[in-house]
Amino acid sequence: MSGRVVGFIAAGVMAIIMTLAAFSIVIDSRRAPVLQSTGVATVGGPFTLVGADGQEVTEKELLGKPSAVFFGFTFCPDVCPTTLFELTSLMEQLGSDADRINFVFISVDAGRDGPEEMKQYLTAFDERIIGLTGTEEQIDAVTQAYKVYYARVPVEGGDYTMDHTASVLLMDASGQFFGTMAYEEAPEVMLAKLKRLIDES
Repeated sequence: MSGRVVGFIAAGVMAIIMTLAAFSIVIDSRRAPVLQSTGVATVGGPFTLVGADGQEVTEKELLGKPSAVFFGFTFCPDVCPTTLFELTSLMEQLGSDADRINFVFISVDAGRDGPEEMKQYLTAFDERIIGLTGTEEQIDAVTQAYKVYYARVPVEGGDYTMDHTASVLLMDASGQFFGTMAYEEAPEVMLAKLKRLIDES
């Protein structure tokens, strides 16, 4: 085979490779917008609930300063009281800076946790913790907005308990998701997260 023929073949192969590469770039560029992300999780949003004083509360009343939001229920045997005592301790450590955060406890038990029950339950913790409850429909709406899991679980004797997300959700002053504090996370780590939430909001 002559050098001239080999040259033609090599040129043809190179042309094919370049064409495929260009085609691949065009395809990737068309796909790119689908893969782009803002990096901010879609957690939070509008809600209408009832405060421990019986008054309506919406998400707008939490805006203007960051929030630490925890979902649970007053009949909870361990996770909820443990978390609320931890939050109370963290608030004491924050001192006056604790006033710069909304600490919110939202019940997922519409059947047993009315305003009066929430008010009585929260007397065991820092008085600045805001208790919210609502109808089953209202609780469904707020848990869906905050991407929180909960489920009613029957127990022996005809009673029930509630499974639920155990993390505390951190939201910035504009209502955007900031991060989480895990159940029984090291206290110094949680305190650092709250300080960062204050500083960056």
